[in-house]
Amino acid sequence: MDEIGKVIIRYDEKYVADSLRSLDKLNKFTGTFVKDVAEIYDYITRMRNIVRNPTGFNLEDAPILGLLTRIWKLLKEIAIYYEKDNAEFISILERPLIEAAVTAEYLLMSDSAVIEDYRKCSYKDRLRILREFNEGSKFFETKAGKRLLRSVQEKMKLEGFSEEDFKVQKKNRWKLQGKSFFDIFGEIKGEGLYKYTYGIMSESIHGSWNESMDWCLQKNEDSTFTVYPFYHGADIRYICPTLKFCNEGYRLWLKRIDCEDENMFNILDWIERVNTRIFMIFDQKYDESNG
Repeated sequence: MDEIGKVIIRYDEKYVADSLRSLDKLNKFTGTFVKDVAEIYDYITRMRNIVRNPTGFNLEDAPILGLLTRIWKLLKEIAIYYEKDNAEFISILERPLIEAAVTAEYLLMSDSAVIEDYRKCSYKDRLRILREFNEGSKFFETKAGKRLLRSVQEKMKLEGFSEEDFKVQKKNRWKLQGKSFFDIFGEIKGEGLYKYTYGIMSESIHGSWNESMDWCLQKNEDSTFTVYPFYHGADIRYICPTLKFCNEGYRLWLKRIDCEDENMFNILDWIERVNTRIFMIFDQKYDESNG
């Protein structure tokens, strides 16, 4: 907890109050805050009850730990691009972060059968690799093909899966419990929030025309377009709403692994309070600065 204490102690009331006085200071403060939150999440993923988990985590816990680790890794990258004032790259990184956060929370609220289903669903394309190998594909005579095949075979062996163990997943079209991400998101965060957060961002993977207009083109007076070669600036609206997806998963994780530390729960509560306060003050000051 010493390293977390060193982070928290910087946030005395004078520092926080001074940082909330103007939009410029608020934006700078937010970048620092998000970096520190990512470090706190990083620390949580390294916590372990040595009685429950003397060495590491088994196949029922490890999938969740992997998602929680992905969250803080992406959040650290988002903080870097926030400091670079690059909203475009933040928008790209937000999508997999929200996927990881929502899925982790869903698994934390589910039983071992759901977690096994989650693991099996990730083998869809890996099974295709095995089929192509069995059909005699020449690719697997190459060094790259041999490495890929060995990787899949080792993972299957580790989990004790055979190619015949995926009937349920095939029937459910390789969706977790047969549910779309929209269904899972709705159960965890509510359907109403989907279209204004993940729903809009989901276009980015499809090469969306609207995203090109938003980020990569500028419209001329004669309704033609030319390249927009710069990156759009970032502000609090690109980061605080995303942070709201993250906290609960880490709270549930601490309970799951029998590391229910009151101080750490208080820190997670503090993250939520500060994040909410930042957004409320930004909303107020943004309105003031824009009439």
